[in-house]
Amino acid sequence: MYAYSDFDRDFLRARVDEFRGQVERRLDGSLSEDEFKPLRLMNGLYLQLHAYMLRVAIPYGTLRSAQMRKLAEISQRWDRGYGHFTTRQNIQFNWPRLTDVPDMLDALAEVGMHAIQTSGNCIRNVTADHFAGAAAGEVEDPRLTAELIRQWSTDHPEFAYLPRKFKVAVTASDQDRAVIKLHDIGLRLRERDGEIGYQVVIGGGLGRTPFIGKEVRDWLPKRDLLAYLEAILRVYNLGGRRDNKFKARIKILVHETGLEELRAKIEAEFASGRRLLPDVSPEITAQIAQGFAPPAFRDDPVVPFSPGPAFRSFLDTNLHPHKRADHVSVTVSTKPIGGTPGDVTADQMHVLADLAEQFGYDELRISHEQNVILPHIHRNDLGAVYDALAQAGLATANIGLVSDIIACPGLDYCALATARSIPIAQQISTLFGDLDAQADIGPLKIKISGCINACGHHHVGHIGILGLDRAGVENYQLTLGGDGTETATLGARTGPGFAYDEIVPAVGRLIEAYLDLREDRSEPFLQTYRRVGIEPFKAVLYGERDAKAA
Repeated sequence: MYAYSDFDRDFLRARVDEFRGQVERRLDGSLSEDEFKPLRLMNGLYLQLHAYMLRVAIPYGTLRSAQMRKLAEISQRWDRGYGHFTTRQNIQFNWPRLTDVPDMLDALAEVGMHAIQTSGNCIRNVTADHFAGAAAGEVEDPRLTAELIRQWSTDHPEFAYLPRKFKVAVTASDQDRAVIKLHDIGLRLRERDGEIGYQVVIGGGLGRTPFIGKEVRDWLPKRDLLAYLEAILRVYNLGGRRDNKFKARIKILVHETGLEELRAKIEAEFASGRRLLPDVSPEITAQIAQGFAPPAFRDDPVVPFSPGPAFRSFLDTNLHPHKRADHVSVTVSTKPIGGTPGDVTADQMHVLADLAEQFGYDELRISHEQNVILPHIHRNDLGAVYDALAQAGLATANIGLVSDIIACPGLDYCALATARSIPIAQQISTLFGDLDAQADIGPLKIKISGCINACGHHHVGHIGILGLDRAGVENYQLTLGGDGTETATLGARTGPGFAYDEIVPAVGRLIEAYLDLREDRSEPFLQTYRRVGIEPFKAVLYGERDAKAA
């Protein structure tokens, strides 16, 4: 993994010292909250419903054991003993005191972490495939590109005050596990005639106006990446709307300008700007690549074993094939039945760090689905890893199933939320708590957002749930058929929303209808939906409600 240089460490120390002084001036009244707000947001500090919230960057979702342990220590010392992993591959601490935040940032800097650009109208934390460097079928580890972009974009003076926040995702596989088509810029590494380059997608996004991104470049040589990114950002920075924050994202610029006209502007800017910004240096890319060299994998012969029923279920759902046959990637669910999606306690973080250090070549990942990955585990160590996870309450065998729910913090924490997300996720999880029943239902992605900003990615859930405020009452809209993969699709709204006490039974009826409609047990929900369409599901959703009303 990449190790920060002396420059990085000096930069972080100076940034923390600067923010410590700003906090002191806020506390003594020299700065008003309005004056302090842009300063705290530059350091990832939000003011939520009940307390401040610190959002810590985890670039491309990659952590070392020491960094995970530091997150655990921070949660124990300055928060409430847990952290919340987000759909941006970051972690949030929901209860820090303002006086403690500089010390928290100092502690993060000790292990090469920070909270810079986790907020504000800038280039946010670059995300990547959570199996990067471990999965078969990659043309290259996408984290090399993500790290290059991180270095280029950090405190970039021209793009520090964009019309709106800007998100970039990178993948290197035909199977999109980074949701690149729903980002402002999505990059897919691909190979052509023995050369590696990029497919470039722009203008994706969710929120109140969701769009699937559009391809602006089928092929971009690697050497031109930063110059082309600068061209896109410059065209957006000059042309993006600043009169209405709800229409300020690049997706709106693509929609209002048209892809062809915008592509022409980007290409013209690229043609002139590349003379000013040099090609990506092979020396820089080689230096970055050294930090992502594969570990010295053990090559012990795999010893057969006979797992018990619970362990067998875990192996069936929580493993992903590795590029080496004698290793696997293990996904650790943060969604125990009835739990809060994404929440991990300090004790659990310590267990994860220990497992990564002992069995996982000192590496962990955070996925955009709010789970934790041990990307390199030898098959002979699966028993020991499972036992430790089970003892820590981290062995729920539900990855990709109905209780593996993505949910934003919602009205329990967020100042922007208009409805609760966490209790809905907990109730659905409990309703389908039997893991055998979940396995029978099969792959199913439920995603819940507590407001129109769509931090829970509800638009691309197989079943999406959006919580809204209707005259002071929580109301939940359902969408069906969303997909955040390489076949990205926005879900279709089923019709009128449901009250708080109606939404979970409505989801139950949807899933019962799917079980009746599927051709056989091998047909997953999304495939059934695409085959039969929305009408049979609307009938079970609203037929029963209309009958009761009558």
